[in-house]
Amino acid sequence: MIILVTIFGVLMSIGHFPQAYKIYKNRDSKSISLLTYSILVSGSIVWLAYGIFLNDLPLISTYFIGTLGATLVLTLSLKYR
Repeated sequence: MIILVTIFGVLMSIGHFPQAYKIYKNRDSKSISLLTYSILVSGSIVWLAYGIFLNDLPLISTYFIGTLGATLVLTLSLKYR
C-alpha cells in the first residue's frame, strides 16, 4: 500500500510541471493565481517538513516534488507577469 500511495502522490505532484512549462514557453502567466500558488507552496513546505519529522518516505517524496513544482510555477509566474 505504501508503494501505491507513493506512486500516486508523486504523479499528482508532477502536475505542476506542465503548467510551469506552459508559462515558460508562452512567457505569460496572467491566468495564474499568485495567491493560489503561494498557498500551495506554503502548504507543501509544511507537509514536507512534517514528512521529514516523521521520516515518512511517501510524504517526503510527494511533497518534495510538489514543493519544487509549485515553487517553479510561482517563480515563473512572478517573472513573466
